[in-house]
Amino acid sequence: MKVEVASSAGHGRPNEDFVGATDDAVVLLDGAGIPGAEAICRHGVAWYAQTLGATLLDLLSRTPQVSLVAALAEAIDAVAGQHRGTCDLRHPNSPQATVAIVRVGADHVDHLVLADTFVVLDRMTSGPQVVTDPREVDVRRECSSPLRDLTPGSPDYERALADVVRAFRARRNQPGGYWIAKDDPAAASSAVTGSTPLASLGGVALLSNGAARFVSPYRLGEWRDVMDLLRSDGPGEILRRVRHVESSGSDAGAPPQADAPDDASVAYCAL
Repeated sequence: MKVEVASSAGHGRPNEDFVGATDDAVVLLDGAGIPGAEAICRHGVAWYAQTLGATLLDLLSRTPQVSLVAALAEAIDAVAGQHRGTCDLRHPNSPQATVAIVRVGADHVDHLVLADTFVVLDRMTSGPQVVTDPREVDVRRECSSPLRDLTPGSPDYERALADVVRAFRARRNQPGGYWIAKDDPAAASSAVTGSTPLASLGGVALLSNGAARFVSPYRLGEWRDVMDLLRSDGPGEILRRVRHVESSGSDAGAPPQADAPDDASVAYCAL
């Protein structure tokens, strides 16, 4: 397979995304955590995403028969072991990451998604199949419901916000909540996984949620347009158009107020 990647930091901090590939696998991570939380973890979110991504690629290249779930579980455990003695991994704000993995076999393509990253399977006869894990977004929306009728910045809003944050954190890596790579290798067993015949695919894309803004909320095109653009112009063009919306606040079909820039990464595998 041929792999093209592009990644762009969305703020003044180091890029907290990771994207990398071996001969037959691609890994994309979107790091998360609280900026400036050195008292919790002296290494930081970018270190966590880069270390977990590199560990995953190493495991996948050395043990090609390992399942993607087993590889992710082993990588989470290995990285936790590297800083458990110096950092407070049990703290809810310690570094964590969403994960997308694609591995190409002799006759099939395996995928894994944990939290809100995206894998797009470009099926030659029926169009793109989008794979993501909506549980984090669903839980966040559910927990945020007390804020809907309150004015942002008001005392009532700030009091309710503190309760919302606590409720959301309490459902991380819990049954009935959502799952993300952090310090518990058991989270890997709750990832969204699947396998697709290789002969049915023309390509596969992996996107962080910052890059997936191309489709929602910016409405620059549908997923079919994303795959067409990746084939013709490559991942950098997806990021260029997302950043254009965020810098200008206007584009064809885009909302009048764009979100603050987020780290954005894309990998495209031509099969």
